[in-house]
Amino acid sequence: MTPHYGTKRCREREPSTPSVAQHGSIFRVREVLLRQRTQLINALRGHLTEFGEVVPQGTSNVSKLITIVEDPTSGLPSEAVATLQILILSLRHLEAEITKLDDEIARRAKEDDLAKRLMTIPGIGPLIATAFATLAPAAETFRKGRDFAAWLGLVPRQHSTGGKQRLGATTKMGERSLRRLLIIGANSVIIKRHVHASAKTGSWLGEMLGRKPTMLVRVALANKMARIVWALMAHGGVYKAPAPPQTAGMT
Repeated sequence: MTPHYGTKRCREREPSTPSVAQHGSIFRVREVLLRQRTQLINALRGHLTEFGEVVPQGTSNVSKLITIVEDPTSGLPSEAVATLQILILSLRHLEAEITKLDDEIARRAKEDDLAKRLMTIPGIGPLIATAFATLAPAAETFRKGRDFAAWLGLVPRQHSTGGKQRLGATTKMGERSLRRLLIIGANSVIIKRHVHASAKTGSWLGEMLGRKPTMLVRVALANKMARIVWALMAHGGVYKAPAPPQTAGMT
C-alpha cells in the first residue's frame, strides 16, 4: 500500500526504485561537486587572507581570487603562487564537470513532460524541474499540497499560546536537496522581482516583501511554490499566474 503523508510525519524512507536511483544520481553527484567547489573556494580565500588579500565570500567573487593569484604584481611569494595554482586548477576542473552535468540536466528537462510543465512556474528552471520530476514521490503519496510542503520541510512549526496558534521556524525535515533548490528558486524570484508580475505592488509577494524580512518571505514563497508543484504533479496542466490586483478606482 502506498503510504500517505498527512499530519503525522512518516519516519520510514522507502528505498529508491531503480529508475530513480539511475536518473537521480546526477543530482547527487552534482551536490558532491558543489560541496567540493565550496571547499576549494574557501581554502583559496583563506590562504589569500593570510597574505593580506581579503575577498568577500560568494562564488561570484571567485574570479577575483584567481586574478590575485595569477597577477604577477600581486606581491604573493612565488612558492605560494605555485601551491595556490593547484587549487585553481582543481577548481576549474570542477567547474567544467558541473557545467557538463548542468547541460545534461537541461537536455533531460526538454524531454520530460512534467519538467516542462513545472518550468512554467516562476523561479523554476531546468535544474529544479528535472530534480522534482526525478526525485519527488508520486503526487498521490500526499493528500494535499500542504503535506507535500511538509515532506520538503517547508511548513512552519505550530505553537499554541493561550489558545492562539503561532507559526515558528520551518521544520527543516524532509528532502533537503529539493527544499534547498526550491528556496534557491524562490530567492531568484525575489532578486528579479522587478520582472516578475507575481511580485508587483499589491500582489501577495509584493505585500509580503513590504512588511516581512526577506529571509522569511523566501521560505514562504518556497512553500507556496511547493504547493503549486504538487498541484501540477497531481492534476496536470501548467502554471497560470493569478490575475493582477485591481487598482483602486478602476471599474
